Amino acid sequence: MLSRITHSARRSLPSSSSATPLSSPPPPVPTLGVTLAALSHSSSCRCSSCGRWSQRALFLPSSTSSRSMSTRSMSTRTESDTFGPLEVPSSALYGAQTARSIMNFPIGGPAARMPMPVVKAMATLKKSAARYNVDAGKLDREVGEAIMRAADEVIEGKLDEHFPLVIYQTGSGTQTNMNVNEVISNRAIQLLGGVVGSKTPVHPNDHVNMGMSSNDSFPTAMSIAAVSTITRELVPALRHLHEELSAKEKEFNHIIKIGRTHCQDATPITLGQVFSGYKTQVANGIKRVEATLPHLSELALGGTAVGTGLNTQAGYDVEVAAVIAEETGLPFVTAPNKFEALAAHDAVVEASGALNVLACSMNKIANDLRLLGSGPRSGLGEISLPENEPGSSIMPGKVNPTQCEAVTMVAAQVMGNHVTVTVGGAQGHFELNVFKPVMISALLSSVRLLGDSARAFTDNCVVGITANEKHIDHLMNESLMLVTALNSHIGYDNAAAIAKKAHRDGTTLLQAGGPDGLGHFTEEQFKEWVVPSNMISPEGADRSWYGSKKPESLDL
Repeated sequence: MLSRITHSARRSLPSSSSATPLSSPPPPVPTLGVTLAALSHSSSCRCSSCGRWSQRALFLPSSTSSRSMSTRSMSTRTESDTFGPLEVPSSALYGAQTARSIMNFPIGGPAARMPMPVVKAMATLKKSAARYNVDAGKLDREVGEAIMRAADEVIEGKLDEHFPLVIYQTGSGTQTNMNVNEVISNRAIQLLGGVVGSKTPVHPNDHVNMGMSSNDSFPTAMSIAAVSTITRELVPALRHLHEELSAKEKEFNHIIKIGRTHCQDATPITLGQVFSGYKTQVANGIKRVEATLPHLSELALGGTAVGTGLNTQAGYDVEVAAVIAEETGLPFVTAPNKFEALAAHDAVVEASGALNVLACSMNKIANDLRLLGSGPRSGLGEISLPENEPGSSIMPGKVNPTQCEAVTMVAAQVMGNHVTVTVGGAQGHFELNVFKPVMISALLSSVRLLGDSARAFTDNCVVGITANEKHIDHLMNESLMLVTALNSHIGYDNAAAIAKKAHRDGTTLLQAGGPDGLGHFTEEQFKEWVVPSNMISPEGADRSWYGSKKPESLDL
C-alpha cells in the first residue's frame, strides 16, 4: 500500500527512456520537494519466484491524488547494491545507494539538503581523479572522458535535482559520495549510449570512485567547497564593505562628535574615527579568514580508508591535488599527514572560529549604526540610515533599521553554526571524524550568510548613511565630559566637582566652574582650555593619528 505523502510534496515525475543518445540532455527528475518528501515513503515488494524482498522509493505526480495513486502507475527501474535490488524513479540518475539513503534518513526536509557547493566540489575531485587515472593508464580513455563530461555537467549545475540527500546521514558522507558516483556513472553511461542503471560501461565504484574512499573524498570536497566559497563569495563581499566604510571615514573626518563609553557620554571623537574603527574590524576579519585558507587547502585525497593510502600508488595524492588546483584555480595541495586529515577537521573549526569573530564584528558595527541612527526625534539621531521600506503595519510613517537587524540575526546564526562545528570537530574517534556533513554544512552556511549580508548591508545601508551635523554639534557641546580637558589645568578632583555641580544644577561647565560658580577659571581660560578639536588626538606637533598623519580634511 502506498504511504501518504503531504500535498506540498506532490510534483510531476516525467519518465524517460533508459538509454539516451550522446547529444541528448540529462532527463528531468522530480523536484527536491518530491525527493525529500518521499524519504520515509517506501514499500516492500516480494519476488514471487525467489522470495526476496526489495524496496521501492515512491513519488507522487502533482496531478494525482495520493489516495488513488498506486506503485504500478510509477515509472521505475530496478537498481541494486550489496543489500539487494531497489526500485528507483526511471528519470533519476542516482541509483540504489542514493535511494536507500532517501528511505533511511527522512530527516530535516529540503532545508537539510546537502549543500550544492559540496556536491560540485565532489564532482570536481571525481573529474580530477578520472583525468589522473586516464593519464596513468588505469582507466579506459573513453570511459574517463565520459566521466569528466558528466562531472562538468554537475559542476555547471545542470544536474542539481539528482542530488536529494540530506546532511543527516552517515558521518563520513558516504551516501553523498555514492550519490555523486551514481549520477556521474549513469550520466556517463547515457553519454556513451548505454542503459542507465546497468553500471556498464561506467561503474560508480570501480570507475568513478577509482582510488578513493568516502573517508578521503568527502573531506576533500569539504576543503574544495570551503576554500572556493570563502575566496569567491565571502572575501569579495567583505572587501566591498571595507571600501565603503573607508569612504565614509573620509567623508566624516571633519565632524567632531561626543564619544560614548558604557553608553554614557565620554570625550570627543570624530565620526570619521568611529568609522575607521569599523573599517579596521572588517580589515582584520578579512585577514583572519584568509589566514585559515592554507590549512583548509590541504586535501585529504589519497588517504583512502584510514589514511594509509591503500589502493593508490605513490604520488597519486600529490598529482591529483595538482590537478584539482589547476581545475579550480586555487592553491590546493595534498595534506602532509592523511591520518590527521581524516581523523580531525581542525582546519574547519579554525575557519569557523574566524567566521565567528567576523560575526562579532559585524554585530557590533550594525548595533552601533542603528543606535547612532535611533530616533528620529527621541533617540540619538546623530546619523540617518537609508529608508528602504515601511517599518510598521500599525504605526504610519515608521521606518526601521532593517539592514542592521538582518546583520545581527545573521551574526546570531553564525555563532550557533560555530557551536555545531566546534562540537563536531571534537568528535573525531580513532581514525575518522564522523561529523563531516554537519560540519561543512554549518561552515558553508556561515560563509554564505556573512557574504550575502555584508554585501546587502553595504549596498542598502552603509553607502547611504548621512551625518546630522547640527544635532551632532549640539549634543557634543552639551556634554559634561568636555571637562576632561581641564584635568591638566585644575586637577581631576576639581574637574569632577565642576561636572557634578553642572549636572546637579542643570548648568554649563563654564557656569559651574567659572567666576559665578566654583571659581576655578576665567571665561577666557575656559575657552582656551576646552576646545573639542584639541581633544581628538594625542598632543604633539604632528598630531599623530595612530602612526599616520591626521586626515587633511580635518582642520585642527
